[in-house]
Amino acid sequence: MPNGMFDLEFRMQELAKGGDPLLKLNATIDWNIFRPTLETIRDKEHKSKAGRPPLDTVLMFKVLVLQSLYNLSDDATEYQIRDRLSFMRFLGLTLGDRVPDAKTIWLFREQLTAAELIETLFARFDAHLNDKGFTARKGQIIDASITAVPRQRNTHEENTAINEGKTPAAWENQPAKLRQKDVDARWTQKNDINYYGYKNHVCVDVKHKLIRNWAATEASRHDSQIFEELLDEDNTCRAVWADSAYRSAAILKTLQKWNMREHIQHKGDRGGPLSTRERQGNRTRSKIRSRVEHVFGAQAMRTKVLLVRTIGIVRARCKIGLRNLVYNMDRFGRLALARG
Repeated sequence: MPNGMFDLEFRMQELAKGGDPLLKLNATIDWNIFRPTLETIRDKEHKSKAGRPPLDTVLMFKVLVLQSLYNLSDDATEYQIRDRLSFMRFLGLTLGDRVPDAKTIWLFREQLTAAELIETLFARFDAHLNDKGFTARKGQIIDASITAVPRQRNTHEENTAINEGKTPAAWENQPAKLRQKDVDARWTQKNDINYYGYKNHVCVDVKHKLIRNWAATEASRHDSQIFEELLDEDNTCRAVWADSAYRSAAILKTLQKWNMREHIQHKGDRGGPLSTRERQGNRTRSKIRSRVEHVFGAQAMRTKVLLVRTIGIVRARCKIGLRNLVYNMDRFGRLALARG
């Protein structure tokens, strides 16, 4: 049995044999492609030489990747980095290295949010996917998933004011309380279940099941309102799949304008049920359209619950965008290893 100075090396080898997914992620992604974008965060920092130097931006970005992969709070992320050898190896840290604490993790994410860099980072990785041969092919699928946030305990009057875009009068003189209130999240209902939070709207290419475009909105926003914003003109195929929530005269006109072929599910209405031909068409379309459910399923499987612990849509957009980016990283790793 190994002992002493060889224990750590032995355990790392055992983790690798067990199929450590983080090891595969490091093997397939060149993290330095993100460095030029990340370094812009530090352009206005540290005018003084006093104090400890900041942690490397790529290291901090990888910390946020870990946090998104496993849906960890800032405190839990700090603890898990200290506790788990696989996390330390993923970050390139040794037992003697400085570990970012919860406050440092929060601050870096706030800087990333304030600089509005998540869209740039997502686009940078999408360009990397194209460079590696994983271009958007065989058409696109558009759909949306609800992302919950902690529910607010507001009065009916307070919710009415929020929905009207106003600040409840009782909060105006309570800045501490106001900071803890999310005035951007909204309620929505799906399958007779009430949800509170935001929506993650995505466009996924059929061939690789990679997210090509995305948008984050309040949960009450109808899926169809974001449709045109998500369309990917670079896909090699002009076919577009979507569920029945997207079937409208306006969207069909949009697809015609973009010279794209529609494969949108039909829906029954008060005028009558679907015809036999329409039902058969829906079954045929669903074989392709259902691939987008694999994307949302993969995100939920690792995180257990699609919950973001944020206040306000600006922070939620950063977390949702990061989750989509991390999904693409994980998916790319699998595709790259399969290609060999």
